[in-house]
Amino acid sequence: MDGRPYMTVMCGKDAGMENKEGICMGLEMIEAGWLSILPPLIAITLALISKEVYSSLFLGIFSGMCIYCFCTGGDILQAVTYVFDMLAAKIGQNGYMIIFLVLLGSLVVIVTRSGGSDAYGQWAGKRIKSKRSAKLATAALGLMIFVDDGFNCLTVGTVMRPITDKCRISREKLAYLLDATAAPVCIIAPISSWAVAVASEVEEAGGLNAFVRTIPYNLYAILTIVMVFALCFTDFDFGPMEKAEAGREERRTGAAEETLKRKRGTVLDLALPVVTLIVCAILGMAYVGGFFAGTGKAFTEAIGENPTAGLTLGTFAALVVALALYLPRRIMGLREFMTGIIDGIKTMIPALTILILAWGLGGVCREMIGTGIFVSHFVSAVNLPFGFLPAIVFAVAAFLSFSMGTAWGTFGILLPIVSMMCAGGEGAAVLIPALGATLAGSVYGDHCSPISDTTILASTGAQCEHLRHVETQLPYATLVAAVCFFGYLVAGFSGNAWITIVSSVVLLLGALGGIAFRGKRRRGRGKH
Repeated sequence: MDGRPYMTVMCGKDAGMENKEGICMGLEMIEAGWLSILPPLIAITLALISKEVYSSLFLGIFSGMCIYCFCTGGDILQAVTYVFDMLAAKIGQNGYMIIFLVLLGSLVVIVTRSGGSDAYGQWAGKRIKSKRSAKLATAALGLMIFVDDGFNCLTVGTVMRPITDKCRISREKLAYLLDATAAPVCIIAPISSWAVAVASEVEEAGGLNAFVRTIPYNLYAILTIVMVFALCFTDFDFGPMEKAEAGREERRTGAAEETLKRKRGTVLDLALPVVTLIVCAILGMAYVGGFFAGTGKAFTEAIGENPTAGLTLGTFAALVVALALYLPRRIMGLREFMTGIIDGIKTMIPALTILILAWGLGGVCREMIGTGIFVSHFVSAVNLPFGFLPAIVFAVAAFLSFSMGTAWGTFGILLPIVSMMCAGGEGAAVLIPALGATLAGSVYGDHCSPISDTTILASTGAQCEHLRHVETQLPYATLVAAVCFFGYLVAGFSGNAWITIVSSVVLLLGALGGIAFRGKRRRGRGKH
């Protein structure tokens, strides 16, 4: 023993509940009651006020550890020690994700320096000549890469960023398109790592079959896709995004300027590594999951076993293909290739720093002070007619996911609770809408939380300042969430998916039309 307080401790109004062991650090998890929501609130508030995310996340982690030590009788020195214990544990737990990101960063730099990105930009530029077509192409590519959200953000961002830059689309808008076609697409794709994760949480309700039945009730995913294409077709923007688009300017990185001077690469130098990455990542996920080992696992089950390990194998394969493609043709030498790998790792350091801190904050909330348990108890304590349950569950899941920055952690906590609440009687009628609402709320919070790894990766894929992405995306995501809340009231009392979807889509398009009309009138008054 190292002198740490290995004890069962409760504090706050949840004292007396069953304790669970922390996953990372061998410490007993406490239930800190209302104090458990302070760390994410502190981190998010400080980040939005100060526009500085690193210190805000660190202070969120530190405040959580101080709460833990306060409840267990520890001191501030132990709190500081626990902060770094948590960060070290999360680095170990997410080792494959870190390797995947640095390899992908290396691939992006190498492909760019080969001239492949610029060659593709020139080729696509002859066919994609307008902002509308560039945004539609980005959204369409995002819909096609549905296996994993992080993979989606980084791959689509790498391919489409030169095109959107040329068409004078702001990096903020690109980041939104990446984010809005990542998790919202993965959560309604039956063949994805997300589908397997959800199915494992609702085995008693039917497993993968239950997941498929929730798709029509996953209003946030459906309405987000509708909104993306509505904005692309109309070239309409509002809020901070409108200002970002109005003030956009062409940005060129040093690497891009270098390729413009040399122009040695071809479209194949971009396309072949990217296709290799996509194909080998999917095959790698299936391989790691045991699909080719004769285990009898279904493909959808296998790719959900360890998707980041499969993504790592796919990225490594793409690097090998790039090496074989560039060196014999003298596109670059071995030393230049290896320098590109190191430079690519450097480009990922800011994103990795944010990710590690976000993982640490999520670990504090889930594994140390019981934020999820406090929120789930709140859900269980609400005593209203079952018709209100989908809307209530959506709101609670959204708050929890936004606070913890994780959709998986949120639906992992709430899905079993919702399943039990709707196990029989009147609740059975709203089981599927309530499960769909849980997933939708989880994705909304993950979509717009500044500490979500998907949000961070969307910023990275677009090479957009992270908090600018959060600020410009939040009004769009929240408008969709508000319509979803209304939709889940319809779902809870009608029990009809078609009525729910049609009424929600009409309300969303009506809201966008109203915002556009008000903006037009405001601009008209400004001219007089």
